[in-house]
Amino acid sequence: MLEILIFALILTIAVVIFLVYQKLNKLSDQRGSEEGLKILSQNLEQVTRRFDEVTKNLGEVSEIGRDMKNFQKDFFTFFHSAKLRGNIGEYVLRNLLEEVLPKENFSLQYRFKQGNIVDAIIETDKGLIPIDSKFPVENFRNREKAETEEDRDFYNKNFLKDVKKHILAISEKYILPSEGTVDFAIMYVPSEAVYYDLVTKSEEISSFAWKNRVLITSPNSFYYFLRIILMGLEGKQIEEQAEKIMMTLKAIEQDSEQLNKSLSVLDRHITNAKNAMDNVDRSYRKLDSKIDSTKLLEL
Repeated sequence: MLEILIFALILTIAVVIFLVYQKLNKLSDQRGSEEGLKILSQNLEQVTRRFDEVTKNLGEVSEIGRDMKNFQKDFFTFFHSAKLRGNIGEYVLRNLLEEVLPKENFSLQYRFKQGNIVDAIIETDKGLIPIDSKFPVENFRNREKAETEEDRDFYNKNFLKDVKKHILAISEKYILPSEGTVDFAIMYVPSEAVYYDLVTKSEEISSFAWKNRVLITSPNSFYYFLRIILMGLEGKQIEEQAEKIMMTLKAIEQDSEQLNKSLSVLDRHITNAKNAMDNVDRSYRKLDSKIDSTKLLEL
């Protein structure tokens, strides 16, 4: 898609330059006034400068596009193994817990009385907060690699289905007030890319998770969640009730969505390129009008 956009912009600019030269040559053949030709030459120089600006912007867009493709390729290759994805997710989760919370306030691989094992729990005076790491990347990767809209829709539906399955499993297996848990659980997604895709493109998933009392977090948002817990632990009490913690995370999720949009560098460069193209178009129209006026003067 990016290559098509760049090609179309370059082709359009080339056509503009060609038409300008064509009109200029036509006026020269008709032996137009020197003053008119001078004006045309000045405007042509302006068009050329605009063309250079657009070319520079297009180069930046192309470079960013290549970097994103390379990053995406490396990302998917590295996480191809489901076992590796799981181990990486649990490793990062453990490091975050150890970095923020005192060791006595959390446990890893916690076993409930009924036999289910959750990746981690945080001990608070309101109850145990269960945390399970999930990395639903298989169909996410297939969707990004799909070459047709039909395939993208197919894999996207499967991706959302996988996420819902994980949410439901966490809700049913780990929200156990009878065993001392709070009435919500954390689904930790160890990839900012997958997390942002969920919170920015699928309101359906957010609503489904909220309904099942499961909060979806990424490494960044989970870190802020832990800071909230730490504030309560340091004061020997959890000042935030469970519902308030959930609302805070919801606000963080919305802020993350806004941050993702504001940091969209690629969109910004494409917009700059489009603005430059609009300036070229306006300059050409002015130039064309002056050319026509010159022709009338000759008559």
